[in-house]
Amino acid sequence: MTSIVLLGFGNVSFNLIKTLANSSKINVLQVYNRSEIYLGKAFGHIAFTTNLLKIKEADLYIIAIPDDSIASFSESLPFKNKLVVHTSGSVSMDALSDKNRKGVFYPLQTFSKNKEAIFTSIPICIEAAAVNDLKILISLGKSISEKVVEIDSKERSKLHLAAVFVNNFVNHLYAIGDQILNSNKLPFDLLQPLIEETASKIKTLTPSQAQTGPARRGDQKTIEKHLHLLQEGSLSDLYKQLTKSITNTKNTDY
Repeated sequence: MTSIVLLGFGNVSFNLIKTLANSSKINVLQVYNRSEIYLGKAFGHIAFTTNLLKIKEADLYIIAIPDDSIASFSESLPFKNKLVVHTSGSVSMDALSDKNRKGVFYPLQTFSKNKEAIFTSIPICIEAAAVNDLKILISLGKSISEKVVEIDSKERSKLHLAAVFVNNFVNHLYAIGDQILNSNKLPFDLLQPLIEETASKIKTLTPSQAQTGPARRGDQKTIEKHLHLLQEGSLSDLYKQLTKSITNTKNTDY
């Protein structure tokens, strides 16, 4: 059984702890966070501390904190020669302090505290500086997910970039759509079937093949009508940029 200490308690840790604590192959010993948190009744048996000096001895330490703090935080850990990994998609493994063994355990998913993640279908991207540590991370990944992939820091940074486009940027466009509908007293759920069908299509088609709409068709009349509705402003500029991007790539595969 692998003993684990989670360092930080943001969205990633909140979801990880639920999955890890329910695995028969994993023992979540403790959660560290710089401020007091409530783990919930289901995890009341897991130790909690705000004191770095009181972190328990474990096989693996998982840092799940904001990207900009990972390097300095890993240097502040009061132990040496332990396996320490982070969960970031954009931070290199080499950002971790040299005083401990290094690795990455990156679940490729968007996490929220108000929606439980199902880890069995989430790709776990791993990296380690030592072969034996890689084996530990592979075993850990396979205990919670059906897809574990070894990806180095350079590859992972490109993967994370792609993830920002397909998740964060797309979700922002959902928010814009919601804003347009709200201003016209229309419910966002009218778009739900369209969103689901769009996501479903790319299971069998490439994104390029699945692309539809006025920019793809070269339907200038509809484009001009949309721009008139938006009037001048940031949304009009964004519409023009996205339309231009689709038009410029409509005859190629993304």
